[in-house]
Amino acid sequence: MVDLGLRSGLTAIGIADAGVFEETLAVLHARKRRGLHADMQFTYRNPERSTDPRRILPDARSLVVGAWSYRHQDPQPVPLPSVRTDLSVVSAPNGLVDPADPSDPEPTLIPHASRPVGRVARYASKDHYALLRLALNTIADHLSGLGWQAKVVCDDNALVDRAAAHRAGLGWFGKNSLLLLPELGSWFVLGTVVTDAPLQPTAPVEPYAHGQQCGSCSRCLSACPTGALVEPGVVDARRCLAWLVQAPGSFPEQYRRALGNRIYGCDDCQQVCPINRIADRRDPPPPESADDRPWIDLLDLLESTDDELLAAHGRWYIAGRDPRYLRRNALVALGNVGDGRDLATEWALRHWLGVNDPMLVEHAQWAAHQLQRDDLVEQTT
Repeated sequence: MVDLGLRSGLTAIGIADAGVFEETLAVLHARKRRGLHADMQFTYRNPERSTDPRRILPDARSLVVGAWSYRHQDPQPVPLPSVRTDLSVVSAPNGLVDPADPSDPEPTLIPHASRPVGRVARYASKDHYALLRLALNTIADHLSGLGWQAKVVCDDNALVDRAAAHRAGLGWFGKNSLLLLPELGSWFVLGTVVTDAPLQPTAPVEPYAHGQQCGSCSRCLSACPTGALVEPGVVDARRCLAWLVQAPGSFPEQYRRALGNRIYGCDDCQQVCPINRIADRRDPPPPESADDRPWIDLLDLLESTDDELLAAHGRWYIAGRDPRYLRRNALVALGNVGDGRDLATEWALRHWLGVNDPMLVEHAQWAAHQLQRDDLVEQTT
């Protein structure tokens, strides 16, 4: 089984018993009582369900847990199209510049370097879960062919994947709450095959404590831009940027500057981890592939229709499948890294300041203020 998983592309694979994750269940309830989950649902929605593999498969006896690597070199900003800067161009139906209109005068151009871009966390730069699922399906198909039941659980609130991977011996819990694989680090997505096959566990169950192999290192705790790692292994989702970009409603104003140019996810606690850095020195990671998209043109995102945004980013968790939240994130990022003197940025701010959407207007006002363009706010109020 392990050989089959490795041949299918998994970086690591382990087998564990399918009993209830009692320690994880207790942790989820304790953190909910402290309010650390914020409004996050996922595995917090029903802890009894997400910690009991037999809720997935009543006769479950074993878990086959796999890790798929998304480790690659730090992405470099890609060249982007030049920005149109002629104020006399006509307005498109959505209120922005229409570059296709033949009546447009010859535009003035500024270099692509001034085009504001947003950052996407590594795990979300392409659909790594789809690749992981293919590998796990190979294992499930093999078990099914032998007459056993097998269900793949991947990026699903039905199971706490880190708990399954820990029980299967893939690694230990770091102080950043993520699973660290020995000598490999944490740049992995995790998934599980739940089966009624009586498979032999590959590792003894280790203590649950976070940071047990991190020693005195606490770089991840101090690197968190909002102090969301309130103690080793404990994340306060109310401060965590990775959750706040997914959460519905207004982005908390006290954390908007900390968001920087991020629009989805945050990698800071992984980037500073010595285990990840040592792994990169020992075995330099590959460059990003052609279909990785770690950078998103913020103005393009703000000009896109709902259908276009869902087509491009629908694999991401977007609250209520509502693209307004992507625009919200992009407006905050624009306020942090945009140039208020850039006319394309001005057009975008003018548009979103004037829409009939209080949440987006609020974030556009904040962005305009950050870019010292309060004059635009005054013109629309």
